Parts: sequence; C-alpha cells; structure tokens
Amino acid sequence: MPAYHRPTCLREALDLLAAAPAMQPLAGGTDIYPARAAAEAWLQPRDQPLLDLSALPDMAGIAEHPDHHRIGAGTRWAAIRDAGLPPWFDGLRGAAARIGGRQVQSRATLGGNLCNASPAADGAPPLLALDAALELAHREGRRRLPLRDFLLGNRRTALAPGEIVTAVIVPKPRHAATARFDKLGSRAFLVISLVSVAVTIEAEVGRIARARIAIGACSAVPQRLPGLEAALAGQPLAMAAAVPEPAHLAPLAPIDDVRASADYRRHAALVLLRRALAPPMASAAT
Repeated sequence: MPAYHRPTCLREALDLLAAAPAMQPLAGGTDIYPARAAAEAWLQPRDQPLLDLSALPDMAGIAEHPDHHRIGAGTRWAAIRDAGLPPWFDGLRGAAARIGGRQVQSRATLGGNLCNASPAADGAPPLLALDAALELAHREGRRRLPLRDFLLGNRRTALAPGEIVTAVIVPKPRHAATARFDKLGSRAFLVISLVSVAVTIEAEVGRIARARIAIGACSAVPQRLPGLEAALAGQPLAMAAAVPEPAHLAPLAPIDDVRASADYRRHAALVLLRRALAPPMASAAT
C-alpha cells in the first residue's frame, strides 16, 4: 500500500503536493483504482503516494454568482445530474446522467473526469460548449485557465507541478440559451463513447445569436467546431439541423481502433450533430 494522505484544508494539500510532486491526487477514485488494479494484474504495481482531496472544504457544491456559476471540482456527477440548474446546463446534466452507471455517478467527480484527460471523457464536451474555465490553486495563489487550454492530449493537461483543480467556472450566456448532449456507444451505460456531441445555443428573436459545438472521442482532445459555430450564427432556429455538413468536421482527427473506424466516427458525429440541433432544441432556445 503506498503512502496515503487526507488533508482537511487546501493549504495542507498544497504543502503536501509541493513536498512530493509525484503524489497522485485522488478524488472519486473511479479511474485511479481500476488503473492501479490493472497494473497490479500485469505485475507493474504503482507505488505513487495518494493525496485524497475528499475532505477539503469548498471542493464540492454548485454556487451561483452574478455572472457565472462555480462548480467545485469535487462535486459528484450525481449531484450535477440532479441539480436544479438553468437550461444551458442541460447538456452537462445529460452527460452526468450517462457517465458510467449510477454507482459511478455517485462517486466520480467533475475534476477527476477532466484531470484524467481521456479523449472520450463525457464531461469535457459540454463544458467546452459552455466556455468553461478551470480554477487552479497553488501555494502562491490561484489562476483561471480556459478548459480548451487545459486539455493538451490523451492523458495530458496543463496542470502545473504543485497545482490542484479546485473548481469549474461557467459564465452565464448573454441570451436565452439551452444545451444538449448525446453520445454513441455499444450500450446505454458503463460504456466508453465512440462519439459524443455537445451543443449550446443562444437565441434571440427566433434566430441563433451564438452557437458552441464540441465533439468528443474523435480527436486526442475534445474539439470545438468554430467553422460550424460561425455558420450557425444568424440562422433561424428551425433550420439549425440542416446546417452541419461533412466539411464542418475537418478539425476532427478520429482514429481506427477495436471499437470503431475513423470513417464511422466521423459519420456518426455528423448524425449526432444534426439530431442535437433538431427540434425540440430549436423551440427550447427561444
């Protein structure tokens, strides 16, 4: 058993991490424990000390502020799934309801999902479509970093040595907004996404004022589609589903693997996009 620490304040956690930068932060453990078990099975035990963040105050919970919502990094997906949030969080709540099964949702955390940095992580696309940023704490203070700059690649993030993700910051939209999330997998639950799609639409007078589109599991990191977002701006809500074309998926770089081919992923992404933009999305954004 590696060394295990469970600090009760953020300063203590940051001091421990500064003293032992190789220490592995632990939130819900739904990624760490299976990975460690698999390593043990292959006679490659991991002896990194663990830094359990579950006892830190202010690491969980959802708070509304005048221009944003703050979601603690330790907030469980079940809490996000069941939260009474505005319509522009419907995509994130939809992802929360499909991450693993209900047992996983009751343990897994928002911050852990993002820091694990899987290309197929279901939490990242809806947050990208919300223009979310991360609140990062270190011994010298705190900083904010857009999620698009935090995710660098498969299992790679911009988290600096000695930093801990403490919250996700979601700005409020300027117009009436709604969101949707959908994913494709081999079954409904406990499945890694082959493709995931997140859409946030802001509307004014029956037309799209702003669109934010993100695709997961089709690149080394989930990707926004700026070309499609620009093409959707100004379009009537009722016509949104007709706008996406194969050319809009050019930023994606899907791979062939045992679960699906690159061509299948690209085709599925287009189908899911058109579904996500179809009614009742159009009527819900008015």
